[in-house]
Amino acid sequence: MTEADPSQTARPFDYLIVGAGFAGSVLAERLASVGKRVLIVDRRPHIGGNAYDAYDDAGVLIHPYGPHIFHTNSRDVFEYLSQFTEWRPYQHRVLASVDGQLLPIPINLDTVNRLYGLNLTSFQVEEFFASVAEKVGQVRTSEDVVVSKVGRDLYNKFFRGYTRKQWGLDPSELDASVTARVPTRTNRDDRYFADTFQAMPLHGYTRMFQNLLGHPNIKVMLNTDYREIRHLMPHSHLIYTGPVDAFFDHRYGKLPYRSLEFRHETHDAEQLFPVGTVNFPNDYAYTRVSEFKHITGQRHHRTSVVYEYPQAEGDPYYPVPRPENAELYKKYEALAEAESGVTFVGRLATYRYYNMDQVVAQALATFRRLQGEKV
Repeated sequence: MTEADPSQTARPFDYLIVGAGFAGSVLAERLASVGKRVLIVDRRPHIGGNAYDAYDDAGVLIHPYGPHIFHTNSRDVFEYLSQFTEWRPYQHRVLASVDGQLLPIPINLDTVNRLYGLNLTSFQVEEFFASVAEKVGQVRTSEDVVVSKVGRDLYNKFFRGYTRKQWGLDPSELDASVTARVPTRTNRDDRYFADTFQAMPLHGYTRMFQNLLGHPNIKVMLNTDYREIRHLMPHSHLIYTGPVDAFFDHRYGKLPYRSLEFRHETHDAEQLFPVGTVNFPNDYAYTRVSEFKHITGQRHHRTSVVYEYPQAEGDPYYPVPRPENAELYKKYEALAEAESGVTFVGRLATYRYYNMDQVVAQALATFRRLQGEKV
């Protein structure tokens, strides 16, 4: 990874890439590998986007932008990233603080038995869900998704309060996709994800990004707004991974996002929580707290945690999934498609909530398309 010096740029770059997160970094690596000269710029002082990790003052490896847990069903994505990192097997587990107990989420057999003092079998819990589920004619909202599967009481205890905090909206006002992401299980599987590949970069995400951007054809500029250097750095093609509405100077208004405030704490204890993340659907202003040493496997005599407070304003994290927002994005999508010499890729540029592996897959597909077009 080489820092770019404007005065030393002898010939044009083939690509100027805006954003050094997963989308931009994967495309930079792929393009450099086929002989393209790439300049990647980021307004932040570090690479890695929101997946960036670093050691805090106590020497604990933390994720400043909240926990990033890698999981995928794509062998192609996993094998691609395996060129740039070794892995530590890790299966994330989450508990929810409900009615004075810490209970597994996603809801499973143990959740129901412990919450209601029952001793159901897998078959019986399936019958239990069927008996409490509410009939919904057409599943349109996040509320519909949950109550049609597990009924009103579990919905109120585990989902409604969490969703209202996270989105600032009632689940009845949100697209079904929000809660459809969380499964319901009739067995005792307490893993948060069920993907085939579940692991964390052995030496952290930042090291992996350093390896991704280590090709001599890649130059990196940090603390840089691309608009200030776009015309100073000659290039053949722009790849943009930032907010699509900002690219077009919010011509049709701002696309709505939810943001997060992260409050980090370090404690003089080896461990505070039994699992990596504890959700608080009904109490406090924060939605969840995560303890990094579970996630990274680091051994340390102190421990660092992060509390997540959803916000209406701040860095864009989650596109708000409502029909009117999708319609607004379509206007920007049309502008993006009409823009010559620019490729839009990644979460913010396509106004979609993607997991990390999905962003990598999108970037790899974009590379293949660019290669096919001989850009």
